Amino acid sequence: MEICQLSGHFFSGIPLQFNHRLRKSARTPKFLTYANGVSCYQTEKTGQDSQNRMFILGMGFVGQFFAKELRNEGWIVSGTCTSMKKRNELQERGLDVLLFDANQPEMGTMNTLKSYTHLLVSIPPIMGIGDPMLQHGELLRSTMIDGNLQWLCYMSSTSVYGDCGGACVDEDFLASPTNEMAKLRLVAEQGWLNLAHDVGIKAQVFRLGGIYGPGRSAVDTIIKQGPLSESQKRRVAKQFTSRVHVADICQALKASIRIQLSRRIYNIVDDDPASRKEVFAYALDLVEKKWPSLVKEITSHERAEPFVQKTTLKGEKRVSNAHMKNELAVQLLYPSYKSGLQSIIDQIENPF
Repeated sequence: MEICQLSGHFFSGIPLQFNHRLRKSARTPKFLTYANGVSCYQTEKTGQDSQNRMFILGMGFVGQFFAKELRNEGWIVSGTCTSMKKRNELQERGLDVLLFDANQPEMGTMNTLKSYTHLLVSIPPIMGIGDPMLQHGELLRSTMIDGNLQWLCYMSSTSVYGDCGGACVDEDFLASPTNEMAKLRLVAEQGWLNLAHDVGIKAQVFRLGGIYGPGRSAVDTIIKQGPLSESQKRRVAKQFTSRVHVADICQALKASIRIQLSRRIYNIVDDDPASRKEVFAYALDLVEKKWPSLVKEITSHERAEPFVQKTTLKGEKRVSNAHMKNELAVQLLYPSYKSGLQSIIDQIENPF
């Protein structure tokens, strides 16, 4: 990523108000210093309580990937979804999933949350409402006060920066969202950070770039010959779109659990912001090389046309990941969409 000088400003959001009378004191961490100088923490626990437990509010693409990684490392992991069909699908894949409506949270699920040590929030805002969980601030607060939570991360988006005219932006750049969903995300960021601070829990906000990975990439879209979603169509006109592979998101999440961090907000993106046209052209080239018969009847230009609309490119933003690298010590597995897409296509044996 290009090195750039930034003269940014801190965002000062309007905090959500919570009752501070019952605030619990923050847990005193036990610090460990490794040979590389990185300070990490452990909470004093014994017996059964020593096992880490992750609860994922919103078991979507990232949540499922993260859950599998943590389970392989010995964590207890549970999460939520909103439909019986999806719950059954996820349970068939070995994931522990609860049905949950964030607009009307059930006490049974909230009580279950009390036994977990870590909470990943991956539920998007709702138009006209905002973050559905933060509507129930006092219920959330009492659940956290009475529970065992040590860590919380809210999954946000780089869309909160708005249109910056192609400028390079970092976490201290003034967030100025231009669409309603991004505005709601910005408010939700501040709400979750305030709530965590209020009850003495370590918390971060991760501003994610465009998420891709196995089953969800330009390669997969071309193979399936599926239409673009509305959000994908909106991104077509952008000159710079920052992306991040789901495996690198998981890297950053695990690092934020291990390391005592100095800031609350991190951009999670790769090194190579690029236009959608450029990414799909590269993906198409990969598909044609591996399966010539799949697209042999048409030229590359014609094949790419359904995915890349003819439009004037619009200056957007280039998102800096310097703090992610320097403070979370993340070494990207996929620093560019090129290495990420190559990895994805290498894992596909039969596109049909």
